[in-house]
Amino acid sequence: MPVYFLNESISFPPPQLAESSGLLAIGGDLSSSRLLLAYSMGIFPWYSEGQPILWFSPEPRLILYPEKFSPGRSLKKLVRKGIFDVKFDNDFEGVINCCANVMRKYQEKTWITGEMIDAYIALHDRGYAHSVETYHDGTLVGGLYGVSLGGAFFGESMFHKTSNASKVALYYLVKKCLYWNFDFIDSQVPTEHMKRMGSEEVSRDEFLDRLSEALEKQSKTGKWNINSDNRYF
Repeated sequence: MPVYFLNESISFPPPQLAESSGLLAIGGDLSSSRLLLAYSMGIFPWYSEGQPILWFSPEPRLILYPEKFSPGRSLKKLVRKGIFDVKFDNDFEGVINCCANVMRKYQEKTWITGEMIDAYIALHDRGYAHSVETYHDGTLVGGLYGVSLGGAFFGESMFHKTSNASKVALYYLVKKCLYWNFDFIDSQVPTEHMKRMGSEEVSRDEFLDRLSEALEKQSKTGKWNINSDNRYF
């Protein structure tokens, strides 16, 4: 499959035309309009500092249906203990910067460039990008961020400075998605960590079908708040 070069026009080729690696297109920009179109088509940017903007639509796709989330006994016990305070959209900039700067095993450098940070902060300001934060003694120790459209949440990245802090953030994201009857959380590319928590691989075509259904729902824009009702788990 050819890789498509984007120009100033806010458009993408069909995601089914992506290479086997998932790479679909190169170039364009990270304007809010282009990002929102990309996510609505099952496409997302993923590149490193010094590279042009690369756009992907992987095959297979890893998604988590909220009702199939498997937190495990230890995580549920940890949540019940209330060790962490959890908030939504309280410090989006703090979360995305931590996701960019907190190094992970086998990671040499971040793919969350300064340009990406600015772009997702702009999406957050428009009410489409959201964060879940976990705090301990008032300090941000874990969290995640992503983009919400219709009944879909597109997870972008998570971090932790304290063990299990990001898992607790995911727990409360799933709880929020259940409360609002979201269709799925997009985990993008397969990882064993997310598979253990209930995510499953689907074909690109199935993902696009699920996405089309999810986009029929009204987007939950604006600032999200915590819901303290614990009955979902």
